[in-house]
Amino acid sequence: MIIEVQIDFNSDEAIYMQLRNQIILGVATSQIQEGDMLPSVRQLADDIGINMHTVNKAYTVLRQEGIVKVDRRHGAMIAIDIDKLKAIEEMKRDLTIVLAKGCLKNISREEIHDLIDEIYDTYS
Repeated sequence: MIIEVQIDFNSDEAIYMQLRNQIILGVATSQIQEGDMLPSVRQLADDIGINMHTVNKAYTVLRQEGIVKVDRRHGAMIAIDIDKLKAIEEMKRDLTIVLAKGCLKNISREEIHDLIDEIYDTYS
């Protein structure tokens, strides 16, 4: 499988997180499907010009988050963990900080709701 990945080497965001985020977005927008095999660590590292350990770290984080299943013989496969309560708790934890930052910038509840609707609509 070929994954379109754009790494911003000038970004303050860690490369493994950029890769993780792009895989998540790929699944959310159906560019990558449940059951799809991801490229091997070596192949993806070569394709986008990054260290294999960086790809391995991204795959490890995705595995810990229940998005990827890693098998030493077959590689990494998209396998979404359907534990909804766990997902809601993780989302609540992440959103707590994001919303607090928004409040500090005087972003209104309505603006946040509009933004969430706009983003969520891209995944439907």
